[in-house]
Amino acid sequence: MAQADTTPRTTVPDLTGFQRDVLFVIAATEPVKGTKIKAEVEDYYGVEVNHGRLYPNLDELADSGLIEKGERDKRTNEYSLTGRREALLAQRQEWEAERFGEVTA
Repeated sequence: MAQADTTPRTTVPDLTGFQRDVLFVIAATEPVKGTKIKAEVEDYYGVEVNHGRLYPNLDELADSGLIEKGERDKRTNEYSLTGRREALLAQRQEWEAERFGEVTA
């Protein structure tokens, strides 16, 4: 069985699509609890996201310095962005805009 890549991701191309989506959710509502992130990602994907997928990715993003993990209370963590993450997502948005232009409703 192949072993999962647990190397911390430090650039936008290194992030998985799931991690990038999680960052966008956190950006929209920070600080945010893991359960709120889970609900928003599930709503977007249209499928259940299990804890075994979400929380290891949150830990990896925190270890990479892209988000901060804080304690809201004894049972609940909350997540917020770091300045480094903002620069990475701005880079991604600029890249997308260059290729697709602005989307109008």
